[in-house]
Amino acid sequence: MTENDYTLAWGLYAVAALGCLLVGFKLTGWMWRWLREPLRVVLAVLLLTPTIVDPAKDSFAPAIAITALDIAFKVGNNAWRAVSDFAMYGMFAFSLYFLFVALRWPLEKRARERRAQAETAAQRQAAEDDAIAAQAPLAAERRERYRDDPHPAALRGGGRVEPRL
Repeated sequence: MTENDYTLAWGLYAVAALGCLLVGFKLTGWMWRWLREPLRVVLAVLLLTPTIVDPAKDSFAPAIAITALDIAFKVGNNAWRAVSDFAMYGMFAFSLYFLFVALRWPLEKRARERRAQAETAAQRQAAEDDAIAAQAPLAAERRERYRDDPHPAALRGGGRVEPRL
């Protein structure tokens, strides 16, 4: 296998893995967020973890494929190495995910509090507007009753005033 074939194979696998991730994201989209996100992390770790195939050549392959082939055909002893790679990359991915959750949690809490304050302010404003609207017909009637001047007549010529030079 030449270097170009190796790169081409990894490129094809990357495109296929990203397609599988997209399908996984669509399949888990309906779930509750605290279940959906860890499942997506597990899926990403399963699809994107490489493992060493031949230590002498530094050739890598997808760990999921190596594990499946070693278990199905009993051809080598790379399955344990692939499983240990899964565990290591899974540990890294979940630590990053928990860090992300720890940073997101207080931000969401503050956003919820701001939304609740805005909602109560909007309710208060709506109550004030309703009270003013209830008094508005009375105020309009008073204004009409005590109005002395009738509406001014419209100006001739469309109301346009030309400046003098």
